[in-house]
Amino acid sequence: MSLAISFDDILSAAQLIKGVAHRTPVLTSRAFNERAGCEVYFKCENFQRVGAFKFRGAYNALARLSPAEKAGGVVTHSSGNHAQGIALAARLLGIAAVIAMPGDAPAGKLAATKAYGAEVILYDRQTQDRAEVAARLVRERGLTLIHPYDHPHIMAGQGTAALELLEEQPDLDILVAPVGGGGLLSGCATAAKAIKPGLRIFGVETEASNDWWQSFQTGERVKIPPPDTIADGIRTQQPGELTFPVIRQKVEKILLVNETQVIETLKFMLLRLKILVEPTGAVAPAAVLNSLTGAPGAKVGVIISGGNIDEALLAQLLATS
Repeated sequence: MSLAISFDDILSAAQLIKGVAHRTPVLTSRAFNERAGCEVYFKCENFQRVGAFKFRGAYNALARLSPAEKAGGVVTHSSGNHAQGIALAARLLGIAAVIAMPGDAPAGKLAATKAYGAEVILYDRQTQDRAEVAARLVRERGLTLIHPYDHPHIMAGQGTAALELLEEQPDLDILVAPVGGGGLLSGCATAAKAIKPGLRIFGVETEASNDWWQSFQTGERVKIPPPDTIADGIRTQQPGELTFPVIRQKVEKILLVNETQVIETLKFMLLRLKILVEPTGAVAPAAVLNSLTGAPGAKVGVIISGGNIDEALLAQLLATS
């Protein structure tokens, strides 16, 4: 079976986004290493433009549109980070962007998306299907759909995060990343396996949003009800059609963390590492902090997906013991 992307696609994306996307830092922490029992290297996409890895894929996808597609505008659906990535990339490239966002999207992400110049259309994720909302906009306005994860150029762009990480830390034993729709993990796994075939790769999601874990058990894409998880970036209901085969082939296992572990890790990273991450950005570190990779003493690369946490939520989390 032919996969949606190759390593060459990621190398091409890296050239296209060079000088536009940030080359984010790779940070370490003795306190985190001591508690986790391994040597951890954080690829800090919370320092990326728009505060998340999503800008990589968004710019790669929009920059490759034809002149006619650019002139016609684009549409996507997102809870926040992909929305911001598309909005900023569209502004930089002079493209009109329409974003379908759930009504319960974090207020900060909603405000930032609008501030970047995109038109936002709200929907109820409990009663409306976001793909149908976007499809209607395609029909009515002639927009080009840029899927948040099931898109080869999105997947390839996201994979540049792992490419950069392994350029700086080529001796990693394990790579860990969060998984929602699978754009980040599929791209990173493609890059990582091409550079270092023996690298062990894990995806992480929350117990409340375990569509990938279930899908790995059955070998087929399982759809779950709208998940209730603090990690809004992985509130997807089903693995992507393009991302699933890539991840099934290249990722060893899907790990599950609970809501408490995510919150405790977020607070640990803020108060001990002095790094602000959003709940989804704490998902992969939570798996490592709780020794779920089962490799004491290993060198572990962790993708921190983003840092766009809602101010009210952060205050609430810090106020609780």
